[in-house]
Formats: sequence, structure tokens, C-alpha cells
Amino acid sequence: MQLVEESDSKTKVAAPGPISAYQAKLGSGELAPDPAQAAAMERLQALWQALRGYDPPPLEAAVAKPSGLLGRLFGRSSAPPRSDPPRGLYLVGEVGRGKSMLMDLFFETAEVPRKQRLHFHAFMQQAHRRIHCWKQVHGDSADPIPPLADSIAADAALLCFDEFQVHDIADAMILGRLFEALFARGTVIVATSNTAPDDLFKGQPGRDAFLPFIALINRHVEVWPLVAVRDYRRERIRSLPTWHVPADGRAEAALDAAFAELTGQARGAPMELPLLGRVIEVPEAARGVARFDFNQLCGKPLGPADYLAIAEAFHTLVLDNIPRLGPENFDKARRFITCIDTLYEYRCKLVASAASPPDQLYERGTNAAMFERTASRLAEMQSQEYRALPHLVGQSPA
Repeated sequence: MQLVEESDSKTKVAAPGPISAYQAKLGSGELAPDPAQAAAMERLQALWQALRGYDPPPLEAAVAKPSGLLGRLFGRSSAPPRSDPPRGLYLVGEVGRGKSMLMDLFFETAEVPRKQRLHFHAFMQQAHRRIHCWKQVHGDSADPIPPLADSIAADAALLCFDEFQVHDIADAMILGRLFEALFARGTVIVATSNTAPDDLFKGQPGRDAFLPFIALINRHVEVWPLVAVRDYRRERIRSLPTWHVPADGRAEAALDAAFAELTGQARGAPMELPLLGRVIEVPEAARGVARFDFNQLCGKPLGPADYLAIAEAFHTLVLDNIPRLGPENFDKARRFITCIDTLYEYRCKLVASAASPPDQLYERGTNAAMFERTASRLAEMQSQEYRALPHLVGQSPA
């Protein structure tokens, strides 16, 4: 690791920036040495140095724009790119390799006056909302991309995206022009993803129209594979108790501790998952972990598509207060069965508090027999073998 020599030759002080924070975590034992993480941190340190004090001015208002019908049809959404902005970084690798942790150390230490760190789903949800509001005021004929890019760039010269994925056609349709406009405004992108840019939106209808966006990303960010051997996330989940009975104060505290262990933060933030022109409300989310109360997840009219979106977006679900189930609350029980089937197929991990062990959750009534498979899956999901399986993100289960 890099060290900076002080005037006293006997004193060495860790270099400023994310590398110093990374070294501190190694020194405290919070992190174990990992050559792949160390190499990625060196690259993040170089970008941190290039970005110190980075604060590009807004685009000049006097930039000529085409007018009339042809201008609206063929005009560009941005001015020519700024000369030599720092090239961003795209950390790609399997889940649990420490990508988010490394990016967070970079973001926290970045000496950039305007910066934002967002989950990519949340960023796209905000973008769609802003576009909708713009069109309500200015009409469908007005182009919302330049003012949207102006607004985003005004807030952040550095954008850090966690869990960069593209599954939604509505996202794919706007990403190319939006990111072209952001890069033209000097915005630098740092992202983590389980999917290399060349594989984004792979196998989806309309992907040919998405290819220019992939080329744009490859031009403006360096793709850095993080090939760490250890899966730190799976190691953490394998060491945690995952089913807490009864669902009392002690169980709630245990779920709080599990969420903090899996995400590195005490609480998450609300977010919305876009789905078919609407959104799924997620009460609390951070670093691929979502937390719901049972009634928030199964007491609302959610269906298979909703649970599929949740299973794809999150590798772990923390679920509070699963009640006893029976004929009197069978609608909730039916949704719970659908949810568990989907989580199981996508190998999502579950940490939950419940009124009973899985095989005692639904013991009476004519529908008790159909719950037996769910109880069996819930028991299997607590096993070390299941918790060692990778999350099937971005692909259909076999």
C-alpha cells in the first residue's frame, strides 16, 4: 500500500483518501487481506487523486441548439463533451466480494464539492418521476433529457451507483441519451455491478437499441473486474441465525443486528422498485438487503411479478412478524407461499421473526397441506448449504 513520507524520516503516515480508510479496516481486523480488493482500492485511490477538487462549471447557455421540427427530431441533447474529464470506474464481480464497501470508502473520502451515492434502482425511479413531472408542465413534445441532465449534474459532479443493473425496458429507453448528456456535463460515474457492461440487458427485447449505451459506458468508465475468491456476504449470512421465534422484542433486536451485519449500517432507506408503470414500495433497503414487515409484504395485493422483482433486486430479505396462518388469513398465506417460492427459486436469503417454527405456522384448515412444501422450503432456506448458494440475479432459475 502507498505511504507518504513526512519530514521526519522515521514517521510514515498513510496516504489520504480511500486507501487510508481501507488500511485502517485491515489494521483493526475488520477486513482480511484480499489481493483483489487491494488492487481495486489502488485504482480507486488513483481516481480519488484525479478528482480532488473536481467541480466542472455548468454548460454554457449560449451553446447553439437546432431549432424547429428537424432540430427537435435530430438535435443532440448535449453540448460537445468537456475536454479530458476524469474517467470513471465500473467495479464488476460476483456478489459478496466487497464492491460496495470499496466504493463507499471512495465516496466518503472523495474531495468533490458535489457528489451523490445512490442505489441504481432509486436513481432510475427518480429520473422517471422527474421526466413525468416535466412532461406534465411542458407537454409531450418538449425534450426532458437536457433539463434532467442539468438538474442531476448541478447536484453531483460525481455519481456513485450501487448495484448497476438494467432489467426494465423503460430504463433502457432513456439511459443512452441521459448518460450522454451527463458525460457532456462532466459528470463522473463510479458503479458497482454483478454484470459487465457488455452483458447488460442481454437477451431482452430491444437490446440492439441499447448497444450504443453500452459503448458509451465503455468509453467513459474503466471496467475493473473484482475477482476476489471469498464471498464475504455469504460468509456473514452463514454465521447468522435466520429464524427467530417468537416474534418479540428480542427477535426484533436480532433482526436489527442481522440487517446491520449484512449492510454495514443500522438502518436502510425507503426505495421504490419500478414495475410495469407502477412501483413497489420497499420500506427499508441497503446494499442488496430489503426489510419488510409481514403485512407490508403479504398484506397488500402483490402478485408473482411483484415478488419476482423483489427477488431479482435483493439478495437477502429481512422479514418481521410472520404470524400463524390459517383459513382466516388465507389471502396473506397465499401471498406468503408465492413470495417464498420466488425467493427460493432465486436463491434469496431470508432472515425472519415468526410466531412459530416453519412446520407449525399453518397447522389447521383445509389448506394446511398445501403449506407443507412452503414449510419444507423455509426449513431448507435456514441450512448452511442453501445459504452458501449464489443469488440468481439477472437470470432465470433453472
